[in-house]
Amino acid sequence: MTDQNKDMSGADKEFLTTFARGLEVIRSFDTENPSMTLSAVAEKNGLSRAAARRFLLTLQKLGYVSLEDKKFRLTAKVLELGYAYLASLDFSETITPHLEKVAYELGESCSALVLDGADIVYVARIPRRGLIPINLQIGARLPAYATSGGRVLMAYLQKPELEAVFEKSRFEKHTPNTKGPDELRVELERVREQGYAIVDQELELGMRAVAVPVIDRRGQVRFALNSSSHVSSVTLERIVDEYVPIMKTAARNIAAVLP
Repeated sequence: MTDQNKDMSGADKEFLTTFARGLEVIRSFDTENPSMTLSAVAEKNGLSRAAARRFLLTLQKLGYVSLEDKKFRLTAKVLELGYAYLASLDFSETITPHLEKVAYELGESCSALVLDGADIVYVARIPRRGLIPINLQIGARLPAYATSGGRVLMAYLQKPELEAVFEKSRFEKHTPNTKGPDELRVELERVREQGYAIVDQELELGMRAVAVPVIDRRGQVRFALNSSSHVSSVTLERIVDEYVPIMKTAARNIAAVLP
């Protein structure tokens, strides 16, 4: 069990530890481990073989995992769990058209991101083919501290929530430009003041990204809009002068139709 779930189970009598462990088993399947043996699942989740077997057989009977050649893997039914969230935001009819408009006007990708722990998660994306060699499909996760969308979302957090993100972040040096914790705190103040974040080759050399918050009528940041470009195609000045106004307009238009 993760440290967070351990803390919650100890502090909350209504916390269902078994249910939490079942979700962790599902999340333990990833790009590096798309299929695993019973022993591998047990080891990765800190479970006994007997407990891992019960979780996997339950998930198999529910249709969330399949078994082939003594290896378990997730099935497409798992997508139903995430689709319920996306459907609640009504992306297909309400938000995606605005992303498409931004992508068309900029000639670049445009994505919608949410904060989950110390990561950002892509919940909608209009890609530009052949731009960046990072797999950024819906559901992809990146470290919030090194991304423009993550910094926008972090900048508008209350202090306790922000400190929690800092504590969970690993602050790896992805490139020579990646900011550390102290530099990031100063940067987040600037992001909140100006209403946008730009990351210049901090996650990946050759990539520049800009993000703006989508703030609803209650003043809550619902998610961030992000666009990524190659350094050879756009200057920082152009991002500020052209990209930011277009994206801020899109963010306001999206906020106006959010429930």
